[in-house]
Amino acid sequence: MSSYLLEGGQRLEGEIKISGSKNAALPVLAATALLEGCYRIENVPLIDDIRTLLEILRSLGAEVEFLPEGTVLIDSSTINNCTAISERVGKLRGSYYLLGALLGRFGEVQLRLPGGCDFGRRPIDLHLKGLRQLGAEIIEEECVVYCRCSELTGSNIFLDIVSVGATANIMLAAARAKGTTTIYNAAREPHIVDLANFLNAMGARIQGAGTDIIRIRGRAAFRPTGSYSIIPDQIEAGTYLAMAALTAGDIALRNVIPSHLDALIAKLREMGVDFEIGEEEVRAMRAPHTALTATNFVTAPYPGFPTDLQPQMMVLLTQAAGVGKVTENVWNNRFQYIPGLKQLGARIVTQGRSAFVTGPVQFTGSRVAAYDLRAGAAMVMAGLVSSGTTEIANIELIERGYENFVAKMLQLGAKIIKREEPMTNITEIDFVS
Repeated sequence: MSSYLLEGGQRLEGEIKISGSKNAALPVLAATALLEGCYRIENVPLIDDIRTLLEILRSLGAEVEFLPEGTVLIDSSTINNCTAISERVGKLRGSYYLLGALLGRFGEVQLRLPGGCDFGRRPIDLHLKGLRQLGAEIIEEECVVYCRCSELTGSNIFLDIVSVGATANIMLAAARAKGTTTIYNAAREPHIVDLANFLNAMGARIQGAGTDIIRIRGRAAFRPTGSYSIIPDQIEAGTYLAMAALTAGDIALRNVIPSHLDALIAKLREMGVDFEIGEEEVRAMRAPHTALTATNFVTAPYPGFPTDLQPQMMVLLTQAAGVGKVTENVWNNRFQYIPGLKQLGARIVTQGRSAFVTGPVQFTGSRVAAYDLRAGAAMVMAGLVSSGTTEIANIELIERGYENFVAKMLQLGAKIIKREEPMTNITEIDFVS
């Protein structure tokens, strides 16, 4: 099993380019299965989740080719199968986007129920409810869901809770349905807007993406687009901005959309971090003599504070003066990584959906594990400010969402090594500056 080894105490500084958004790339790549054609998708992050989805598309018959600089060529005209029930499908949460795409194209789909990070049960009930309202007949078995229809018909669909996945799946299916579909209480995330832009570039008729009401006027046929570029990853960018704040560093990010980071930047400014913001660049700076100040924040669907940055901010609060309060309002069980932070020295008390963090504390390097993708990034952050060496296991979870992670960390001045086997003595490490 691979692990990361970090030597704490390094100030991160420098410039890096942010990769394309994982959360946008997954539905866009799945959308290539919606109709026959050749696609050139640029700014794709070549991370484990993306590779898995592309393998699934290949298994359905698509021709897939990787080009340099994050470009993927997909020919979906050769897809001749609407059944995806292999184990790898179950390991990827984003595989559920194939429900709407394959149902819209073939009128049927058989899909293994998807997995992903485990921080609370995440059923696809809303996805299936929406597809039923479009006319799909659905049979659910223990691990597989089967959808079929003679014709999809537009409908008014109200989502009981805001769901990015359900919004995207309904959009995909509705794009080829007869009539107009209106989604109420739709997700507003940037990757929903990106999916709508991609579908519209192919000739779909989608209005309102980025608001809580999205209208899709379905059409039986439209054209594949020649090329499309995925938006930058706001969560990757946010993670590195939090690292700049944590290490009293100075990090400049290229290939970002600053408005996607508004909620995070507002909180980091409250804590004492300075910013320079351009059209596609953000620079975060904290002078070594400037102490961090504790703050409170509540996670919420976009444009609120993103739940995918909650673990990283939890680490930041452990180094801030005072008591900070974190309230998690998106997932029920996303505090499961906190014992790992306590093992390093964090002082955190949880009460229901809230966690109270007292800082600053001095972390001591130890062996910890990534509990999920974003909590894994948080453990890396904790290692950056720990005395001695920290070993982080389960790093395959981290590499599901961060492209070229070790290379970018080294570029910023971190002392980090990826090892294929755990160390027997983590104090005896030769870090290369």
